[in-house]
Amino acid sequence: MEKILFLAHTDTNGNLPKIALETLNAALQITQGLAGSTLTVGLVGENVQAAADQIAACGATKILGVSGADFGMSRYATDVKAAEAIGIAAGATLIIVPGTSRFSRAIPGAAFRLKATIDTHVSGIQFTEGVLQVQRWYYRQRMMATLTRAARPWILVVDSGVFQPWQGAKGSAKVEVVAATITDKEKRTKVTGVEAPSADAQTIRPDAPILLVAGAGWTKKQADGQIHAKKAETLILGFLKNAKASLGSSKSLVDQGSEGEQVLTCMSHLNQVGQTGSTPRHPKGLSTCCHGEEPHVVGWRFINERRAINTDANCGWAQGKADVLYVADAFAVMAKVNELLA
Repeated sequence: MEKILFLAHTDTNGNLPKIALETLNAALQITQGLAGSTLTVGLVGENVQAAADQIAACGATKILGVSGADFGMSRYATDVKAAEAIGIAAGATLIIVPGTSRFSRAIPGAAFRLKATIDTHVSGIQFTEGVLQVQRWYYRQRMMATLTRAARPWILVVDSGVFQPWQGAKGSAKVEVVAATITDKEKRTKVTGVEAPSADAQTIRPDAPILLVAGAGWTKKQADGQIHAKKAETLILGFLKNAKASLGSSKSLVDQGSEGEQVLTCMSHLNQVGQTGSTPRHPKGLSTCCHGEEPHVVGWRFINERRAINTDANCGWAQGKADVLYVADAFAVMAKVNELLA
């Protein structure tokens, strides 16, 4: 019998972020798949009551909480102490954790203190003859491994976008307080503020319904023999604003600055999608002025619906890599799309 712990932290509003609700769904599936298992919830934050009430109907046997002003911010030393205290209090053999930036830093340290085995970037679960197996990708999502472990405790850090968020009615939950002693030395790091771009300047939006990927074709000579990089940037940013979309890029486009060619000022290597970039999980994706080469397309494998715009009817996207290919001028198409959206 496994003692399963779902461990999460609150967001700035005191609630659980979307990825935490996705991971809760994974924890519930694991609990149901392993006969006789029990589920405990562990929460970390300045005030965890609202988050506990948010998932009161999830069916956990108990909810443990480490709370207080010292645990409201993302800080390695205090997060490790909180995770360790909850893990010991729960006596957990399986610990399921959302792969947020905050916990991705702290949970490996907690695993060391709990003498636990840890697997990160979990992208799927399955059961074979009553044994839990997890899946994760290697080599830039080209190879998928299925593995299991006999060692306990076993910590699983789950990626976002893999499971549907848990949905249930709010209630009134009882939180059992867990003490985590923090010294002044462990409180030396302090968050003094957050600097964030304006909504219009934000181009990377993981929860956006659409991903727009721009290729190097935007900064090449067009039909009139001229380069229209400024117009391209205006069209792209206009679509991001009107569609609340996220922006991706091919490697060739973000590398052009080092080659002395014109670049889009809204683009950086953080936007890169593909074998050497990110692997986003948006419901829909639209590629513009990209050729659909394999290293780039590999980053699109988790996009549910893929469309592309290219003037070449024989480009890589036409070789079964896109659900729909529009053989057209991306400048003209995006100008019309922006007009309709506005």
